Amino acid sequence: MATFFGEVVTGFSRAVGEEEEEEEEEEFEEDKEIREELEKRREVHVSWNELISAEISPDRRLPCTHLILSVGDNAAGFVSSYILSSGSWQVCGSIALWNERCRDCGIRNDVSPAPNSCTLFQMISDPMVLLCQCSCYVADDQLLQWCEKVFGSLEKSKLKVTVLSTCPVSEYKTIESTYTLPVPFLKALKTKEYKDVVPCPLMEQPNIADGLPAAVLTYCQVWKIPAVFYQCYTDITKLDSVTIEAFCPVLTVQSLGNLTADSAKIQETLKKMVKMRNIESNLYI
Repeated sequence: MATFFGEVVTGFSRAVGEEEEEEEEEEFEEDKEIREELEKRREVHVSWNELISAEISPDRRLPCTHLILSVGDNAAGFVSSYILSSGSWQVCGSIALWNERCRDCGIRNDVSPAPNSCTLFQMISDPMVLLCQCSCYVADDQLLQWCEKVFGSLEKSKLKVTVLSTCPVSEYKTIESTYTLPVPFLKALKTKEYKDVVPCPLMEQPNIADGLPAAVLTYCQVWKIPAVFYQCYTDITKLDSVTIEAFCPVLTVQSLGNLTADSAKIQETLKKMVKMRNIESNLYI
């Protein structure tokens, strides 16, 4: 029909209107179910072995004086070769998650860095020292969950945290040309409570941390936990022995130097990792 001014409008039908409302409600319920299912699937799950699970309860946390977190292949390669190869560590748990870039994050029983793994180790001679080797991608909406689930299981009163990761040198902001920089190189970022001397220059502004290292450092700052983040700027993003060795200055810090494996085991593990990398690379040639 037409209005007085000639505008054409459609007549309203109560039956049609109710049907459309019902369809919209059904679609809303379906969308809600999909969102809830997706949120549930994206939850971060921390699993501990039976002995540690028995020690953890809502009123009791796992005693921990030092948590070492390696993020990415080269940082994981460093802790595998220079620390875990000592044989003084045992797998004590795992962190499982799912997202668009990490479809299968499961537990591993060896110390070799692998994609899509996030494994927790405990030092045999000093059970209050833990190491987390994370080679999987943690999405932005999972970062807070990751921190709350992991740190929520630990006693924080005497806790100190060390984080290791890498970043492309192209992202390093400086007035100098990156071509003149001695790549790879280390920079450190620490919380206010961290008082130990760091073995490398501090990260200058406007350089920032991002991803899981940033989330962990922020969590530690809020909870007043002493924490330091060592970022290695490199021009090689894949597993690389030169980048791995660039982390060596952190071993001069007493809390990490005491964990170092002997040189023979370090070299053996490094050679094994490089060999595996070459084999995997040749598969695509």
